[in-house]
Amino acid sequence: MDSVAAQYFPILIFLGIAVMLAGIMVVAPMIVGRQKPDSEKLSSYECGFDPFSDARGKFDVRFYLVAILFIIFDLEVAFLFPWAVSLGVIGAAGFWSMMGFLAILTIGFIYEWKKGALEWE
Repeated sequence: MDSVAAQYFPILIFLGIAVMLAGIMVVAPMIVGRQKPDSEKLSSYECGFDPFSDARGKFDVRFYLVAILFIIFDLEVAFLFPWAVSLGVIGAAGFWSMMGFLAILTIGFIYEWKKGALEWE
């Protein structure tokens, strides 16, 4: 049992140091920094002008559509990197399966382009 405790002792020391540093980083700015809030700093909006309308206003659906399309094509790039790294190992089957994946994504991109989903008016 002592050997198990001895193996975890460096981890315990590391966690102790991490907690201590985190505590110092939280408390030090409160001690060192000047606390002089004024009415402008305590207001809801620091941008310099009053808000136009309610902050809970509805967004246009196109905003969400563009965000979802960005995520889809961003994930495409995330799949391309590991494929490119392991291309020498996976061979021709891996190459052609990725070409099929890219073909499906290209067809989807052409479809959304024709539907006007990428147009922002």
